[in-house]
Amino acid sequence: MGERKSHALELFAGLPAAYDRTGAVMSFGQDPRWRAALVAGIDPRPGRRILDVATGTGLVAAQLARRGASVVGLDQSEAMLAAARERFAAAEVELVVGEAEALPFDDASFDDLSFTYLLRYVDDPAAVLCELARVVRPGGRIGMLEFGVPGRRGLRAFWRWHTRVGLPFVGRRVSAEWEEVGRFLGPNIEQFYARFPLPALVALWRAAGITDVRVRRMSFGAGVVMIGVRDGGATAGA
Repeated sequence: MGERKSHALELFAGLPAAYDRTGAVMSFGQDPRWRAALVAGIDPRPGRRILDVATGTGLVAAQLARRGASVVGLDQSEAMLAAARERFAAAEVELVVGEAEALPFDDASFDDLSFTYLLRYVDDPAAVLCELARVVRPGGRIGMLEFGVPGRRGLRAFWRWHTRVGLPFVGRRVSAEWEEVGRFLGPNIEQFYARFPLPALVALWRAAGITDVRVRRMSFGAGVVMIGVRDGGATAGA
């Protein structure tokens, strides 16, 4: 297991109990809007089979299932999946332990796929995108939600203050684990976009066989939703 993967498992092991509420507070209440935009971009419908990778506590999976899709949620963290199981007591979502680098599914097993806050935690984002695309049928939608960095100087300065000072402060009021996450997020997000600015990230998607990539920057660039189409067929319902 790579260094980023190991760190992610350690980082999130103690978070599930307050994950949903604290995540919303840390994003100034914007995280639910971003997730809703991701789900709208996937456009789940009855009869569609969708894989939600890095499902965490199942927030996105729940919204996908609410729209009538058959949903499988996958995460590498047993702790996160334990919290998700409480959310899905009625078994409306199938939950699977697994890693994005080696999905335990056959080629073209799903109509669509979503993933949230994933690529910053893997050692080879290009390879992971190829693996995600592998399990989606041609013409299916693939959607991502990720934190972003505002482009305008003044907003970026405020964002940097919030991620360096505000997030650790909020986290400290919840738990030592959340304080560590608060300190980690800002530098981690900036380091990721230093490696993969949005145009380079779009190029990775296209190289993985994902076309018609659309990028939506939300909340002045603090959130990024990307939607693309698995190459090889017309988008269902388009």
